[in-house]
Amino acid sequence: MPGFVGTYTPKLDDKGRLTLPAKFRNALSGGVVVTQGLDHSLSVYPAEEFDVTAAKANEASRNNPEARAYVRLMLAGADEQTLDGQGRVNLSAGLRQWARLQKDCVVTGQYDHLEIWDAARWAEYQATHEEAFAAGGSAALDAIV
Repeated sequence: MPGFVGTYTPKLDDKGRLTLPAKFRNALSGGVVVTQGLDHSLSVYPAEEFDVTAAKANEASRNNPEARAYVRLMLAGADEQTLDGQGRVNLSAGLRQWARLQKDCVVTGQYDHLEIWDAARWAEYQATHEEAFAAGGSAALDAIV
């Protein structure tokens, strides 16, 4: 398990490439899968982790129409890649549009994967959810801890 944590602020270049944090490049050297993520972010998985995640999601979706729709969109938007020599991933126009990415981006560690956010949207997300976090979490967090 890679253990991705932290927040980083790379810039998207004119060709749609984004440099991923140097400290994660070893864990991503076997290839990555970039796909549509939650809340209009992008998810970046090490290729092996994506295979495990996709297989679990696909199995769970067989009898649940909402889960099937989620899996279909996640897999349809997936883009398999290898980082270039400078640790960059090429984000397709469709994925950039999904995440509404502009030049300033935020990469956040989500333990088993990374998320890529437009910087302004990440700031909005944080502002919306920080008070609940400061208050000690939510019922959802209580259920998993």
